[in-house]
Amino acid sequence: MPENLTIKKIAMIGCGSMGGGMAQLFAENGIHVSLQDPSDDQMNVVLDAAKQSKIPSDRFNKHTDYKSLCESLDKPKVFFWSLPHGTLGDGVLGGLLPYLEKGDIVVDCGNEHWDNTERRQGKCVTKGIRRRGPSMCPGADDETLSLVLPLLRIAAATDPDGKPCVGRVGTGGAGHYCKMIHNGIEHGMMSAIAEAYSLMRTGLGMNLDEIGEVFDQWNSTGELQGTFLIWISRDICRTKDDKGNRVLDTVEDKVVQDYTGEEGTGVWSNTEAIEHHVPAPTLTTAHYLRIASGDRHQRALIQKTFGVGSGSPKSDHTSVFPPQKLDPIPDRPAFLEDLRMAVYTACLAAYCQGLILIDRADKANHFNIDYAELLQVWKAGCIIQADYISKHLLHPIYSTRQTKPESTNPLLETSVASDLKRGFPSLRKAVARAVEADHVVPALSATLEYMKYQTSTELPTGFYEAQLDYFGKHMFDVKGEDEDGRPETGKAHFEWKAA
Repeated sequence: MPENLTIKKIAMIGCGSMGGGMAQLFAENGIHVSLQDPSDDQMNVVLDAAKQSKIPSDRFNKHTDYKSLCESLDKPKVFFWSLPHGTLGDGVLGGLLPYLEKGDIVVDCGNEHWDNTERRQGKCVTKGIRRRGPSMCPGADDETLSLVLPLLRIAAATDPDGKPCVGRVGTGGAGHYCKMIHNGIEHGMMSAIAEAYSLMRTGLGMNLDEIGEVFDQWNSTGELQGTFLIWISRDICRTKDDKGNRVLDTVEDKVVQDYTGEEGTGVWSNTEAIEHHVPAPTLTTAHYLRIASGDRHQRALIQKTFGVGSGSPKSDHTSVFPPQKLDPIPDRPAFLEDLRMAVYTACLAAYCQGLILIDRADKANHFNIDYAELLQVWKAGCIIQADYISKHLLHPIYSTRQTKPESTNPLLETSVASDLKRGFPSLRKAVARAVEADHVVPALSATLEYMKYQTSTELPTGFYEAQLDYFGKHMFDVKGEDEDGRPETGKAHFEWKAA
């Protein structure tokens, strides 16, 4: 492949919100973009938006077939696609393969399962085609990335220092794997913030202006400074429609992306946690809340069975165990500070759980993850952007290591442990108050339990192990005789019941 090759033309397959947005970003920066989508209307939406943004129309053309699409590109041909996860990508790749040549590049920007990524890479390798993705968190060989990275930097966000948030994350399916875990972390953080909002709105009786001001303060200073999800929470509280009504008050409590197939990464990240034996309760419990929320029809019927409501998801907005006003809070600013630290602790725990999971998968799948580059990608332009966590807490840990350690576990770092320990009392206070008043706080409470059992060598599972040995002769370790504490079968058994 020629060195210092400048890519001037790309194809964008899939022109929805993500694909269309990327197409405009590239065109704004002088790249010619060939659009392809099953819907001509969707391609026209991209062209209309580009016109409004004063992007020259000659930087786009539309295609309805793969042959003309490929003929519109230079060599090597470079394809970006933004498609729903699953089998659709196989069909697109199958349609392209007859027109692809050695050295052509496919950059998959969708939220695809990493296993599908590696399987499709295998199909491409036989023809010398390079398939990598997703674009801002790329996994690829050095040669391909050297060619594509200058192009990716055009569309990438930049951190406060002006450095693009894109880099060499790893090889094979590493890019999609890290994006998958990013989304799992995202769900944990979103749930913790939503739970804090509910405590302020219902528990403290605060209005949306007051809550927006709190989020603004949290985002401006301290451990949650520069946290994207806190920043948009402020805006969500303040936004009004054209009639002056708060938009948030019209939004139903129903997250459906897992049901509609738009989102698979949350499911996959939790499956991966189980398969790799990584406790990730902040991520997992948050996802269970999403699943429960999505089926409002079922919740309404269950509610009626419990003696509350009519069973109508349209008219019922109540609860069998409704969240109550918190007991009189003598010092509201002090409680809000506890709540801020509780949210921060849950967000940091979500980061830790995700990074531990990536480390396990890295070793199992030989992804060769570059953690410093990964954290650079997460510094800006992503949903889990959290300046204090990524820049001030985690980046110094990962960027100063000269050699890759046997295990990359942030819980073994004194700076991380210190922050989690410092946040524990506030987290406990917030959860205790919430539980007493029947508030829904799965991510916050799961984080509290996580911190207790991950830092203990005296768990109630000794009784659990005795039960297993009683009915199944599963063996156990005798206290004081297990020197290493590794996850291995115990050496002792006791006949608990006489024959």
